Amino acid sequence: MIDLHMHSYYSNDGEYSPAELVKKCSDADIHLMSIADHNTVRATEEALEAAISASITCLPGIEIDCTYENTDFHMLGYGMDWRAPVFAEIEKNVRRQGQSASLHMLEQTRKLGFDVTEEDMRQMAADSYWPETWTGEMFAEYLLAQPEYNDHPLLAPYLAGGARSDNPYVNFYWDYYSQGKPCFAEMYYPDMCHIIDIIHENGGLAVLAHPYVNLKEKKCLLGGIIDLGVDGIEAFSSYHTPSQTADALAVAQAHGLFVTCGSDFHGKTKPSIALRQHGCTIPGEEMERQMEALLERVI
Repeated sequence: MIDLHMHSYYSNDGEYSPAELVKKCSDADIHLMSIADHNTVRATEEALEAAISASITCLPGIEIDCTYENTDFHMLGYGMDWRAPVFAEIEKNVRRQGQSASLHMLEQTRKLGFDVTEEDMRQMAADSYWPETWTGEMFAEYLLAQPEYNDHPLLAPYLAGGARSDNPYVNFYWDYYSQGKPCFAEMYYPDMCHIIDIIHENGGLAVLAHPYVNLKEKKCLLGGIIDLGVDGIEAFSSYHTPSQTADALAVAQAHGLFVTCGSDFHGKTKPSIALRQHGCTIPGEEMERQMEALLERVI
C-alpha cells in the first residue's frame, strides 16, 4: 500500500512526530510513504531513519504553498535534495510573514463576534514548530472548546451532529480563513513556476496536490499548470469525488503525467481522514509499476 501525502507535527496543523507516522504506516501495511509537511523538510531526516528500521521506503517530501493566476495552490515535491539551502529559505519566507498574518486573522475573528485574545492563541501554538503562526484550524479548535459558544450560530455546523462536523477544524478554516473568505490573511507565496523549477533543480519531481480542492470553479487553469512542467498529479486524494478522480486520471494520461495517491493525513485536525484513505482504484500491480518508475527517477 502507498500513501505519499501525510503531515507530521512540523506542519502547523499536524499532530504526530515523523517516527510516529512511520510506525502508523507500518501498522497500516504501507510500504511506500512520504511526509510532505507544509513549507518545511524538517521531518525528513527522522522519517528516513525510522523508515529504514521499519523496512519502509520513504521518499523525501514537501508541500509548498505557491500561486498561479492569483490563485493559491499546493505543490508537492518528491525525492529532491532536501538538504539544499533553498528549502530552508522557503520555510523562512513563511515564518517572516506568519505573525502579521496571524494578527490579521485574530482581528477578523474578533469581528465575527468571538472574544479571543493574542494570549489565547499564543497558548494554542506554544508547542508548535510554528509558534508565531496561528492557523484557521487553531482558531476553530479554541472556539469550539469554549462552552459559551455552544449555541453560537456560526459554530453550529461544526459542532457534533452539524453539517460540517466530520472535519470541524479544517472545515472552519476552509469556510472562514481560506482565500476569499472573511478571515483570510494575505500571504505572499512564490510563483508556481518558480517552485517547480526549484524542485527540478534539486533532483525532485513536482506533483500538483489535490488539484480539485484548489481549482474549484477555475478548472480552466489546469492546462496552464501542466504547461509549467509538473511531473504528476495527485489524482487519488481524500478530497476528490469519483468524478474528479476520473478527470484527473484522464488529464494525466493525456499529458503523459504520472499519478500519485495521498490521504493528506494530519491527525486531530482532520479526524475523518485516515492513512491509506485516498481511494486508489488502480490495480495493485499497475500502481506498483508506476511507483517503481517514479522511484527510478528520484532515487
